[in-house]
Amino acid sequence: MDVAQGDRQGPTIAAGHGRSPGVRPVTVDADGITLSGLLSEPAHDRPRAVIVALHGGGMNAGYFDGQAHPDVSLLALGARLGYTVLALDRPGYGASAARLPGGQRLSPQAATVRAAIAAFAAAHAPGAGTLVLGHSFGAKVALAVAAGCDASALLGVDVSGCGRRLAVHAGQIGPDRGEGLRHRNWGPLSLYPPDTFRMSRTVVAPMPAREFSTVAGWMRLSVGILPRVRVPVRLTFAQHEAWWGHADEDLADLVGRLSAAPRVVVDHLPHAGHNISLGWAARAYHLKVLAFAEECLTARAHAVGQGG
Repeated sequence: MDVAQGDRQGPTIAAGHGRSPGVRPVTVDADGITLSGLLSEPAHDRPRAVIVALHGGGMNAGYFDGQAHPDVSLLALGARLGYTVLALDRPGYGASAARLPGGQRLSPQAATVRAAIAAFAAAHAPGAGTLVLGHSFGAKVALAVAAGCDASALLGVDVSGCGRRLAVHAGQIGPDRGEGLRHRNWGPLSLYPPDTFRMSRTVVAPMPAREFSTVAGWMRLSVGILPRVRVPVRLTFAQHEAWWGHADEDLADLVGRLSAAPRVVVDHLPHAGHNISLGWAARAYHLKVLAFAEECLTARAHAVGQGG
C-alpha cells in the first residue's frame, strides 16, 4: 500500500505463522545495509531466472507468500515453475528497520535494492537474468531500480497497484481514514480467501516516515524516472483498484512516459482488489508474471542470437 500502515486496515483477527514449503528466510548485504527477505528456489534444476519481488508500503516480504490458501504464494509457484524468487523486505522494513527507522526516500531506496540484487546475483545461480516485480510503493521502487540500470542488467519490470495519476485527493492519503481506506486497500472482501485477514497480521508493518513523505510526489518524480526505463514493462491494474486512475487517458499518459521501454504491456485483472497477491486472483496474476518473464527470456535469447 501507499498509505502509512495502510495494509493494517481490514478485519484482522489473530496472528498467523508459517511459510510455504521450500520458502526460507534470508539476508542480503546491500552495500553495508542488511536486508531481510524470503527465498524460494527450484528443488532440482538451475533456475530459469530470478524474480526479485518488492512489497508495498505497510507490508513486508510475506505479502508474496500468502498463507490463506496454497494457490496464493508467488514464492511457492515460482519455484515449482523453475524460478528463484527473492522477496525482499524493502529498506526500513524487517532487518533494516533498526538501522533505517525512517526508511529511505525513493531514489536512495532504489540504490539500496540495486545493490541487494547485485549481491544476490553474485552469490546465487542467476539463471538467465533478473526480473523485478513491484507492488504499490514497491512498484515505484522497481521502476526506479530499472531507471538506474543498464538495459542488459534486467530482463524486465512487472508492476501492479501503481499508476501515475492518483484517483483520490491528496487529503485522503493517510493512516486514519477508516472504512474508506480499508475499501481502497482491499476492495470487496469476497475477493480474498476467508483466512486472509486472520493470517495477514504477520504481513503488515509500519510504513516508514521518509517513504510515506514521498507518496504524494510520485507524479513529479515519475517524470524523471519513467523515461529512463529501458527494459520491457508490464503494468497490471486490478478490477477494483481504487488508488490509481486507470481510465484510457490515465493509461495513455503512463505508457507515454515509458518512452524508452522496448515493450509496454497493460493488463486488467478481473475479480481482484489492490492487494492482488493476497486474493483469489493471485494465482492468475502470478502465472501472468511468470509468462511475462518467459517472454522477456525469449526476447533476450533472440537478441543474443541476432548479435544484439
